[in-house]
Amino acid sequence: MAQKIFVNLPVKDINRSIEFFSKLGYSFNPKFTDQNATCMIVSDDIYVMLLTEKFFRTFTNKEISDAKKSTEVLISLTAENKEAVNQFMARALDAGGKEPREAQDHGWMYGRSFEDLDGHIWEIFYMDESALDKM
Repeated sequence: MAQKIFVNLPVKDINRSIEFFSKLGYSFNPKFTDQNATCMIVSDDIYVMLLTEKFFRTFTNKEISDAKKSTEVLISLTAENKEAVNQFMARALDAGGKEPREAQDHGWMYGRSFEDLDGHIWEIFYMDESALDKM
């Protein structure tokens, strides 16, 4: 059985988050969307549950990290090529995301990062796996 991944992230404003990620081309499953949460569809096997902080707290007894001050996770997604990385980043920045560091170009791998509205870091990268065989 192929597994699916559901990443759960706390957000301050569910509607602003839906608007932001919609501008990046993502859609949402209405069956799992209400005033507390939404299920963002990344692919057939990858989903991101955006949960209001109040609702997120019902899943843990631990303090919620302030993603604008500290980092607990980096979410990394692949792209088809360098141009696709740059196009995605342009959409993220136009939607209100911030780029916390310069692009990383290692020849066989190219990536950029953005912070969403709540400070979570997303990395978009292209990797030429065939170049690994030549190393």
